[in-house]
Amino acid sequence: MKLFSRLAHDENGGPAAEFALVLPVALLFLAGIIDVGRYMWTYNEAEKATQMGVRYAVTTDAVPSGLAGYSFAQSCAVTQGNQISSTQFPGMTCQGGGTVAAPTVNCSFPTASSCSNAIPTTSNAPAFREIVNRMRLFKPDILPTQVQIRYSNSGLGYAGDPTGMDVAPLVTITVTGLQFKPLTTQILGTAFTIGPFSYSLTMEDGEGTYSN
Repeated sequence: MKLFSRLAHDENGGPAAEFALVLPVALLFLAGIIDVGRYMWTYNEAEKATQMGVRYAVTTDAVPSGLAGYSFAQSCAVTQGNQISSTQFPGMTCQGGGTVAAPTVNCSFPTASSCSNAIPTTSNAPAFREIVNRMRLFKPDILPTQVQIRYSNSGLGYAGDPTGMDVAPLVTITVTGLQFKPLTTQILGTAFTIGPFSYSLTMEDGEGTYSN
C-alpha cells in the first residue's frame, strides 16, 4: 500500500507529461514558420519566372507568326506609315497546351479585326516552347498549359514597317494554376492554388531566338 501511495504522489514525471502535451503545438508552430518562408520563396519564383518569360517574349520571335508576317498596308488597306487602330488590330491571345516535352499553342482573336483580309491565327510553337523553357529555369514546375500570352494594341508601330512587325503590341504573360503544398497539410495531400501571375512589356524587335 505504501508503494501505491508513493506512486500516487510522485510528481517526477510532470515535466515529461507537459512536454508531451506542448510538443505537437510547438512542431505545428515551427512548421508554420517554415511554410511562410516556403510560400514567399515559391511566390517570388513564380513572379520572377513570369517577368523573365515576358522579357524573352518581346525580344525573340513572336508567337503569333500570322501577325508577325501580316502587312496592314497590303492586306488591310492602311496607308503606309499610318498607325494601326484598335479595331484593325484588337489584340490576340495565345494559349499554351500540350506537355513540357511537346508543347502546343493556339492563337485567337477575342474580338474580330475590321480588316477585310483576316489576320492569320497561325502560331510559332518553337517560339512558345522557348519562352516556357526560359520560365522553367526559374520555376521548373510551370507547365505549357498554365501559360497564356496576350498581344494587345499599344498604339505603337505603323503600317508597312520594313524592319519588322507593323504593330508593336503590349505583350502580357499570365501564369495560372500554380500549386503550393504547405508542410502542415502534406499528410492530407492538400495543396493551394497561388496566383495568377502577370507581367507586361512592349514588343521590341520580335525577331531571333535569344534574349539578353
